Amino acid sequence: MTTGFPLPPAARKNTLSVAIAVSILGSAPVMAQEAETGAAQNDFTLDQLTITGGPERISNVPGSAHVIDEDGLDQHNYNDPNRVLRQIPGVNIREEDGFGLFPNIGMRGTSTGRSGKITLMEDGVLAAPAPYAAPSAYYFPPIGRMHNVEVRKGSSSIKYGPYTNGGALNMISTPIPSEEFGGRIQSMLGSNGGERHHAHMGGSSGQWGWMIEGYTDGSDGFRDLDTPRDVQGLSTENRSEPDTGFERREFVGKLRWHSAPEADLYQQVDLKVGMGERDANESYIGQTLEDFQKDPYRRYAGSAQDRFHSEREQYSLTHYIEFSGDLDLTTTLYRNNFERNWYKLGNVDGTSHSEIITNPDGNPDLLSWLKGNPATGDAYQGQGNPGLQANVDAGNRKYYAQGIQTELGYRFTTGDVQHDVDVGLRVHEDEIDRHEWDDQYGMSETGSMVFTGTSGGPRTGSNRKTEADAIAGYILDTMTFGNWQVMPGVRYESIDLDRTEYGDVARTNVTGGRENSYDVVTPGIGATYQVSDALTLLGGVHRGFSPSGSDPDAEEETSVNYELGGRYNDGAFSSELVAFYNDYDNLLATCTNASGCSQAQVDDGQTFNGGEVEIRGLEATALYDLGAAQQLGVSLPLSAVYTYTESEFSSDNIDRQFASWGNAQNGDELPDIPEHQLTLGAGIETGPWSGDITGNYVSDARSQAGSGSIPADEEIESRFVVDVSGRYAFTDQVSGIASVENATDDEYIVSWSPAGARPGKPRTYWAGIEVDF
Repeated sequence: MTTGFPLPPAARKNTLSVAIAVSILGSAPVMAQEAETGAAQNDFTLDQLTITGGPERISNVPGSAHVIDEDGLDQHNYNDPNRVLRQIPGVNIREEDGFGLFPNIGMRGTSTGRSGKITLMEDGVLAAPAPYAAPSAYYFPPIGRMHNVEVRKGSSSIKYGPYTNGGALNMISTPIPSEEFGGRIQSMLGSNGGERHHAHMGGSSGQWGWMIEGYTDGSDGFRDLDTPRDVQGLSTENRSEPDTGFERREFVGKLRWHSAPEADLYQQVDLKVGMGERDANESYIGQTLEDFQKDPYRRYAGSAQDRFHSEREQYSLTHYIEFSGDLDLTTTLYRNNFERNWYKLGNVDGTSHSEIITNPDGNPDLLSWLKGNPATGDAYQGQGNPGLQANVDAGNRKYYAQGIQTELGYRFTTGDVQHDVDVGLRVHEDEIDRHEWDDQYGMSETGSMVFTGTSGGPRTGSNRKTEADAIAGYILDTMTFGNWQVMPGVRYESIDLDRTEYGDVARTNVTGGRENSYDVVTPGIGATYQVSDALTLLGGVHRGFSPSGSDPDAEEETSVNYELGGRYNDGAFSSELVAFYNDYDNLLATCTNASGCSQAQVDDGQTFNGGEVEIRGLEATALYDLGAAQQLGVSLPLSAVYTYTESEFSSDNIDRQFASWGNAQNGDELPDIPEHQLTLGAGIETGPWSGDITGNYVSDARSQAGSGSIPADEEIESRFVVDVSGRYAFTDQVSGIASVENATDDEYIVSWSPAGARPGKPRTYWAGIEVDF
């Protein structure tokens, strides 16, 4: 269930589980030792534990805030974060692989590339592999194992940096059960060999609590990789179909201790340990428009070697102490390790795959090679005749992020004004270590890629290490008086970035490097006014900031952001309407393989300045329970989520070398931002039965900056995608679940990046069982 406002009474059945979920973040506890102190404990610490305060407290948030709670996540049981986040207004998404393995998420017009311009968190801790040195989210917490999802935008989001131009996304993991023992097992099977299994169990007794969790999902994939051809009578009958899917496995364990009821000071310690592994036969290569129109799910033979492997570990240790009913302190130590290798085609005969696909008429022979059809004289026939050669890049990188963050909460009153002060400090460091190389392949006459050699060492420009050290602090004072709630605040970021480049494997020869530093103060203020019991008005303004990396010639990304709107809640009907305006002094873009840049630019990791940009829009959300309103005896929830976005470059100071900016001019629209997004939902719950249908409409968008009509080979197509799900409770503990994604089996282009047209996921069936205990 999505909400940016208090839920109607008929829809509130799960708010208790939400309150429990958002309280067990590894940031601080809410499980007080006695019933009479539990509610007070929850009131005092909830804002420390979540970024929204939870569904019951959103009405007082001086800014746009939304929660998808456990019921909302259970409606369709998605394992794709893109489908989940379509239910929240103001979120921009560029799909890529159809499964949501590599989400590209922006907010209010920020760049979507690898979700690198939003503050991404799991349980209140930064989740990107190296949030400062390399924020691209090549790791994204699996949405299928989450208990709750929150998004916060606007002035109050300055608490959650360093990326404050758009907003913050926090995913809340499965909580430790409050009862002595409990858990859930869910197992689902789907189309194309799809599997999804999720199990967790735990309990609380005395001063201790625990939980263990396992999650795995995967698929054989829906794209069809070109198979080797039958040449000179060689049979293809017994050849297995290549796998274009993925496998993902994650484990999480939690342990909690809290002080005894008779202790003078309430204290709690939470330990969280997680580990995961992912294998994906995923490629950066799309198709030409002509080939996509013939078969949208084809994958070229030249991508046969492309695959991604990663491993991750996460650790956090949190201490919470309540000195009094008005003073508490939360401190978290954290460490995340991540390593990955994306082995993927880089270029053919020195020309990048992106250039080949985006300019097929200028590269006919190279495109033929990609399709596994080289000219006879250019086919690989042994070392004496290697034919055209391709480089397959081993994008081998290691990351770590670690730090300590603490938050002090203090509540006091001066005259008629109640103050709720939050003071936070984070000391953080992270690193990306790139040690990449190239392997060479030829294409045989049967259409198979054949290994022909290796570079034997790190690729030039990709034997380097970038380190970041950051100190961040903020102070917010939520002042309540009369019908007003006003929250002024300020954030400070001090960041040092240092890149070192090496010329040898042993890294004894330093060949270059660069440094950059930031000291940035970002103030903001937000306010709400309670017009009546049903209507609350809100507004705010804040300074936004995103660092530009280690390039000293790149300016940081800064903006001044405004919002104005209101929330309305009257029985079975709730709604929110917010207008926003983001005025950028300088928009940034970083060239990566994922953005479709050329190989030379990728090696440099170059950052480009977009100059002044204006983004404005409207966000609207409405919930109405028809069954409750008409006293029908059944729940019939209806929902609508709408986002309108306008964007334009407002200066001529545009670095046009960035691929998707092309020849951008003053007044041109930004790429990857649709003007209209609309998600409609309808459900029914009666007795043991429940069902939901969701339709998501996204208007067409540009893959390259421009104005006027969109060329066909740059158009991200409009579409209306329908998902249907149902559930039947056999008993109080056992339920059968089923769903259909893209029920109408629409075929559409979701992106032209990184290289060529890429399809959305076709019709996909799921069915399974869920057991609660």
